[in-house]
Amino acid sequence: MAAERFIDDYLGYLLGQANHALFKDFDAVVRDAGLSSIEWRVLATLSGQPPIPVGQLAQEVLSQQPTVTKLVQRLAAQGWVTLRDDPADQRRTLVGITATGQKKVTPLIAQARHHEASVLGALGATEVRRLKDQLRRLAQPG
Repeated sequence: MAAERFIDDYLGYLLGQANHALFKDFDAVVRDAGLSSIEWRVLATLSGQPPIPVGQLAQEVLSQQPTVTKLVQRLAAQGWVTLRDDPADQRRTLVGITATGQKKVTPLIAQARHHEASVLGALGATEVRRLKDQLRRLAQPG
């Protein structure tokens, strides 16, 4: 009987594999819509919420702030996001999605939800809820 490999029971590896399984096919949908994966994450993150600071956006899309700063400048030039000074702190820039950006991302969000449901189809609704709750707890700082 073969010994179990470390990675077969290592949470980081399992999460990475699950992430890959969830996004490998959907990434093609994102590319077909004319977006890179980080552009998709930015627009999906901004969807349906008020403008947020660039630093917070960078954390939420799992990228470095300088990368996100350059990206949102490009997205602003395309008319998909707005950039404005934070009235509470002029050193910060707030990023919000425009109607054009929302129109671009809304169908992708619907497709993402459908894709997620098909990938998680083997799990019951209770299991999916429990899994997401556990992942949220694990991702909380502290």
